[in-house]
Amino acid sequence: MLQITIPGRELYDEAKEEFITTKPATLSLEHSLLSISKWESKWHVPFLGRQEKTREQVIDYIRCMTITPNVDPYVYEGITQKLMDVVNAYITDPMTATTFSDKTLRPSREIVTSELIYYAMTEYGIPFECQKWHLNRLMTLIHVCSAKNAPKKKMNKRDILSQNSKLNALRRARSGSRG
Repeated sequence: MLQITIPGRELYDEAKEEFITTKPATLSLEHSLLSISKWESKWHVPFLGRQEKTREQVIDYIRCMTITPNVDPYVYEGITQKLMDVVNAYITDPMTATTFSDKTLRPSREIVTSELIYYAMTEYGIPFECQKWHLNRLMTLIHVCSAKNAPKKKMNKRDILSQNSKLNALRRARSGSRG
C-alpha cells in the first residue's frame, strides 16, 4: 500500500461558477487487479496496453486505486507531477524477491486485460482474495505457476545420443566391460 498526501488548494469550478477550497488529504492506494478492473470498465481500453494514457486517465486510475473512504472528488485535482512520479514508482516496484532468467520472460503480443488475469487465477487455482495484492506480485505468482506447470522440454537427438554415450561409458567402467 502507498500513502500520498495531496495538499489543499483553491480551485474554480467553471460549471458552477464558484471557488472551491480543498483540504489536504492523505490517500491510501493499492495497485491491484481490482483497481485495474474498475479502470478498464470505465475506459474500455486495456490498462496494461502500450497506448499512452492521458492525464485524465492517470488521475482516474489513482482514483480507482484509492482505498481511503469518502474522498472529496476535487482532491484529485491537486495531484502534482511529483506525486504522479511517486505513484508510478510504486506501480513499477516488483514487490517480490522472485526473479526470472531472460529465457523465461518472453514478451507476449497478446493484449492483457483484467479478464485474462482473472482467467489465469482460476486456471492455477489462485484465490480471488489475491486480486487485492499488488499487481506485480500477483503477475509474478501467475508466472511461477505457469513455469512450474509447463511441460518439460524434450532433448534433441544429439543430446540424447551424447547422454546415452556417457551413461554407457560409466556402466562399462563400473562393470569392467568393453562393450
